Amino acid sequence: MTSAGLEKQTDTLTDGISRGIRRQIAGVGVAQLAQTYGTPLYVYDALMIRRRCRDLAAWDTIRFAQKACSNLAVLNLIRSEGVMVDAVSTGEIHRAEKAGYPTHAVLMQSSDGLPPVHPIVYTADIFDRDSLDVVAKLGLPVNCGSADMLEQLAARVPGAHVTLRVNPGFGHGHSQKTNTGGEGSKHGIWHEEIPDVLRRAEWAGLCVSGLHMHIGSGADLVHLAEVAEALERVAHEIGRSLTTISAGGGLPVPYKPNEVHADLGSYFSLWDATRKRLEERFGHRIRLEIEPGRYLTAEAGSVITEVRAIKRQGTKKYLLVDAGFNTLARPVLYGSWHPMSLCPEKESQNQTARGPAEEEIVEDVVVGGPLCESGDIFTQQEGGFVETRALPATSVGDYLVIETCGAYGFVMASNYNSKPLPAEVLIDDGQARLVRTRQTPDDLVRGETV
Repeated sequence: MTSAGLEKQTDTLTDGISRGIRRQIAGVGVAQLAQTYGTPLYVYDALMIRRRCRDLAAWDTIRFAQKACSNLAVLNLIRSEGVMVDAVSTGEIHRAEKAGYPTHAVLMQSSDGLPPVHPIVYTADIFDRDSLDVVAKLGLPVNCGSADMLEQLAARVPGAHVTLRVNPGFGHGHSQKTNTGGEGSKHGIWHEEIPDVLRRAEWAGLCVSGLHMHIGSGADLVHLAEVAEALERVAHEIGRSLTTISAGGGLPVPYKPNEVHADLGSYFSLWDATRKRLEERFGHRIRLEIEPGRYLTAEAGSVITEVRAIKRQGTKKYLLVDAGFNTLARPVLYGSWHPMSLCPEKESQNQTARGPAEEEIVEDVVVGGPLCESGDIFTQQEGGFVETRALPATSVGDYLVIETCGAYGFVMASNYNSKPLPAEVLIDDGQARLVRTRQTPDDLVRGETV
């Protein structure tokens, strides 16, 4: 299958973006949001999340990797779309419960003869002591990424059904740091060790009923398609006990202008054919899962930040904003590229809007934050090399919108430099709702003593 056959251009939502000027997010004014809730501010578009959930409706189970965006309102929205959830910690199990997912061993039956499915799966490469206690107490199914987890689980939950997360020996992602396959990755059970792991599971009295592979976050579909063949080979080793297979996550989303949405129809057809061959081999139905994180929420999220200073450093012009890598860490971690647009502040003051000729004026600028750290730059390549971005002419007080921030955005935010965590707002049907309050200085020191 060629890359041309797996990728195509799909919908593009401009939502008020013109020549790098953005006045609205999901029908609500950028300036209005900034002035109501303060900056920096995370804003999520509920309609976009629903659209991305429905893109994957052909799969038997969509299971959201909530580590991408774990706000309770977002989880509740995704739950309302019939999407199950993946949890990688006791905290994420707790979040899922607070968002309305049933936690005790509740299996959801299917009317089409497929094996039942649990709303929550615990996926990890280890059990810390708290997570093992919670999994045992609630009877949650486990996706085991290390063989040592088998005996630990069997000691607490005899006879449990488990899923094996297998490292197929190769990986891919938008960065080496997000590559979850191959010898350089800690994730999953090495594919050559499956026979020994199956013996360990049998000796421990466990039933291996699920198989999962995930090679990296932000991989392209050509590399993801290779996983289907690898998973089918391992499935043959496991045998008829298998009732569920998972294609994992890693679905790409477009960040740069020349990037396109993937052809998910062709991708599903590939996996559906894999599933059908296994059903024919084993003589029973098999549930086909996909585990997106980034795909469901990335495009829905934006960060609104205010331009607080403009200056030149030699030949480079810098825009300094009130968001930093404490707000959005992806650029400093991966050199990630995020779309950016400008909302002129004077328009929020009911002054004359910029005319077309004025909006055509662009300049190459470096966008940086307020932190006492040289790496606090939003326009950088992986490795920390500073680059510029073409943006409309900007004034202090204008608002900058950093887009496609809904995955691995707020969840990676920190209190570095003792900066409070930003607020989060969800926009649904043109109505903005505060779904997380901004931290206060007292919040920063809560729990500390002198």
